Amino acid sequence: MGIGGESSQPTAGGLVVGDEPYAVKAGAAVLAEGGSAADAATATYFALAATYSVAAGIGGGGICIVHEEKTGRSEALSFLARDAAGGGAFAVPGAVRGFGLLQATYGHLPWQRDVAPGEGFAATGFPISRALSVRIIAAQDVIRLDANLSSEFLSEGGFVKPVGSIVANPALGATLAEIRQQGPDGFYRGQVASQIAKYSTAQNGAITVAELASYAPQRNPAATRTIGSEIAYMSPNNIGSGAFAESLLSQLVDAQGNATSDENLTASVAAATKATLDKYNIASLPRDLGATGFAATDSSGQSVACAVTMNGPFGSGHTAEGTGVALAKAPSSGQAGLSAAFLTPAIATTSGGSLSLVGAGAGGPNGTAALAFALIRLAAGQDITKPGQMHSTGIAPYDTINVIACPDGVCAAVSDPGANGLGAAAGQ
Repeated sequence: MGIGGESSQPTAGGLVVGDEPYAVKAGAAVLAEGGSAADAATATYFALAATYSVAAGIGGGGICIVHEEKTGRSEALSFLARDAAGGGAFAVPGAVRGFGLLQATYGHLPWQRDVAPGEGFAATGFPISRALSVRIIAAQDVIRLDANLSSEFLSEGGFVKPVGSIVANPALGATLAEIRQQGPDGFYRGQVASQIAKYSTAQNGAITVAELASYAPQRNPAATRTIGSEIAYMSPNNIGSGAFAESLLSQLVDAQGNATSDENLTASVAAATKATLDKYNIASLPRDLGATGFAATDSSGQSVACAVTMNGPFGSGHTAEGTGVALAKAPSSGQAGLSAAFLTPAIATTSGGSLSLVGAGAGGPNGTAALAFALIRLAAGQDITKPGQMHSTGIAPYDTINVIACPDGVCAAVSDPGANGLGAAAGQ
């Protein structure tokens, strides 16, 4: 396994990579039990909802790309948190429906198995990892304003608990138990949904029970782009992140898939990123947009790349009473909605159909830029799995890139070199 940018040992049994080690290990354990890449991604997500809730809470949303080598099928699942019809500061959550659809369509194991690790972390506790510690120290002003977050992450003296401290969120554990037992309806209908709607109303929000019950993810064929001799599968242009990534890549790769700059790729990517931000009139961004990305592969040739966001650290910073669920910030609230534009899950295959890369940039434009850099380097035959060969975003852990790269058909998981993530093989 690899920590902080080191690659895992190559394996035929599947790999998982992400920003928070305990969640990645949960995904790898599912692979070892015969789970698919979709099972591993689902287990990783629900574990992150407990161990990395600053960026992956179940009150948020995201995007996943799925590719199956045997069938050639590729699909983009979009389940972003949406503005409530009546406005307000809280978003209607999409992630539980999204991962429910992913797992029902592509999973091999029972749903309960994939949700259980996250439930266990929330209910009985987990040690604060270095990855989480950096984020909660930076977000402590948000934490102090919410009773549930404060009770979990602050000491009696009001200080952020240090790395290794055991923390728990029993109310979230109970909500995850409902999700495990009833599927996504355990979140979008019944008592949990009623509690979220009631809290929203009390806090001048506008989430309704009806909106929760009717939430549905979007399914689209993945967009394809030729890069060298490879094909990249990404979000379609009708999703904000797909448009941003396409605009950036179009400056780096021509219509035939050839790189437009052979001399200084780093400088070219930086220039393309700035030009794309200028195109969309984005002059400044919050340092932490509350997002994270992760990816998984399995022995059957299925690959999944996901990026999720809360539209800010811990989203709105408000936990729905009795649920343990921090609600994502409404996309229309200030710059919150920009986070979705930089969720960049992607999968690339060779001209022969073999996997080349599965990964995700998240957190800001540098995550998208780092993923573009990795795709172009791999397409040029350069190995990014060795230490120092994959560029960090430069502002990790807020923007990160996590990939599984397969030069010459041998795959290795590489977490962001500037962060504290993990790449793990099945069973590790």
